[in-house]
Amino acid sequence: MEDPEALGFEHMGLDHRLLQAVTDLGWSRPTLIQEKAIPLALEGKDLLARARTGSGKTAAYAIPMLQLLLHKKATGPAVEQAVRALVLVPTKELARQAQSMIQQLAAYCARDIRVANVSAAEDSASQRAVLMEKPDVVVGTPSRILNHLQQDNLKLQDSLELLVVDEADLLFSFGFEEELKSLLCHLPRIYQAFLMSATFNEDVQALKELVLHNPVTLKLQESQLPGPDQLQQFQVVCETEEDKFLLLYALLKLSLIRGKSLLFVNTVERSYRLRLFLEQFSIPACVLNGELPLRSRCHIISQFNQGLYDCVIATDAEVLGPPVKGKHRGKGPKRNRAADPEAGVARGIDFHHVCAVLNFDLPPTPEAYIHRAGRTARANNPGIVLTFVLPTEHSHLGKIEELLSGGNGAPVLLPYQFRMEEIEGFRYRCRDAMRSVTKQAIREARLKEIKEELLHSEKLKTYFEDNPRDLQLLRHDLPLHPAVVKPHLGHVPDYLGEQGWGMGCFKCGLECQALAQSGGEHPGSQLEGGAGGLSDAGCGEGLGAGTWGGRWPLSQISLPVPPALRGLVRPHKKRKKPPSSKKAKKVKTQNPLRSFRHREEKRGPTAAPS
Repeated sequence: MEDPEALGFEHMGLDHRLLQAVTDLGWSRPTLIQEKAIPLALEGKDLLARARTGSGKTAAYAIPMLQLLLHKKATGPAVEQAVRALVLVPTKELARQAQSMIQQLAAYCARDIRVANVSAAEDSASQRAVLMEKPDVVVGTPSRILNHLQQDNLKLQDSLELLVVDEADLLFSFGFEEELKSLLCHLPRIYQAFLMSATFNEDVQALKELVLHNPVTLKLQESQLPGPDQLQQFQVVCETEEDKFLLLYALLKLSLIRGKSLLFVNTVERSYRLRLFLEQFSIPACVLNGELPLRSRCHIISQFNQGLYDCVIATDAEVLGPPVKGKHRGKGPKRNRAADPEAGVARGIDFHHVCAVLNFDLPPTPEAYIHRAGRTARANNPGIVLTFVLPTEHSHLGKIEELLSGGNGAPVLLPYQFRMEEIEGFRYRCRDAMRSVTKQAIREARLKEIKEELLHSEKLKTYFEDNPRDLQLLRHDLPLHPAVVKPHLGHVPDYLGEQGWGMGCFKCGLECQALAQSGGEHPGSQLEGGAGGLSDAGCGEGLGAGTWGGRWPLSQISLPVPPALRGLVRPHKKRKKPPSSKKAKKVKTQNPLRSFRHREEKRGPTAAPS
């Protein structure tokens, strides 16, 4: 229920052009962080704000920043064009996202406010030309901003008025401590500053002392993740590693999970192993990690948001590993030196309309779980998180539970009752696919994809700038095929699809189990061919049929799709093979010797000898 006393955008004294842009974005009311932060920022105060991911932190600093710049240009004396605002973010993807949001809010004042993104290292020459025009707002990572300051491409000493540090708790983890301290030496002594973060830790406190001056701290009284009415969280125990692959195969191949989903693993090697495994069953997926070029990563995210992909495999190993300080960035054990140190997936990136997040590998830290789960159930949309757990990981799972419950002892991750014996018929297929994905195949897949992405980025760069529609023809989920692909695994035989599935219930959780045990009528009985009640887990609206013994068409086995996402749901479709010219049938030529028959010539009567 909406609070009648809540402050709306129209009551904040914003420029009419900003209000029009907000209306175009479909924002009827500000979020909690926006409602509290925007008035304080307009009063000229420094802010230290903590709000959960997906709560609208970007607009919470972008709206007052644009308002202050517009107000000064409209009422103040005419001054020379200069860079007035600086936005620091930890990753290149976040820089593009922040730039896009600021430009959308400045859509009706684009002539007065110009925004530049200088996070990409490969565009130094073009960035130098852009900075010479002195845009009003500059967005970038600390390392790139410092590089331009040292080359005198950017001067902030006499002009900067506003500094924003987004995802502040990640900057030191990315090893930007030294760059940030050097960067602050190029800033004026007096400026307004905003620090936006999802968590408060030692790094944020250190940044607070470096950047802020008598700040107002906004520590909103809200959970770090949405409530159970919006975000459903489950954990399923898998006895072996093979069971994890088997369960994932059943969820995706049988369309038990519909809509767009994110699969999180802990290493790049695991991401390619998982993709090659799914390719064996003709399940398309694409890998998003720091080894890919920036343009490719942003293109994957863009196409995923447009609905071209249903499944993305992401890794946050470089983002959420142990904090790496100062000059030792990238030298930790088992760190991938080829990966981009400024590339991150789990934090801040806005994936649109994600129905489910699957933690195929248990997150390395409790904070990592929060940031992974934050990719779904964003902006009041519902979502689901399913975490795969091995028996040896129960102690680590307990730490995640403790952080989520806040110490009150109430379980947050509900047990997902999935009876593995019901999908034993698929185990031999799973083993065949796992044997095909060797270390050599994974290595070849990684090299092949990187080479192809680099080729596309360099060779076709100019062409796609002139022909943007052709850019949509690029697909990032095409089969890599370094492993032996067995075509029969891509189809589910009829004899495997005619059995009842004991999948547990994803929607009702444990409520339907209690209802069934008490002998009550269950909605599963209303399904075609259903019995009067279910003796175990599973409602018709959930993910399976419990111990229901009838035949259930595969098309009716599905994870509940949130109502807001039902229009976006599409089950996996078989990949269309490109038309190929049919080979002409070879006509067998008959050996003439086999059909040869000796025929005696008929001779006339011979004359009798005289």
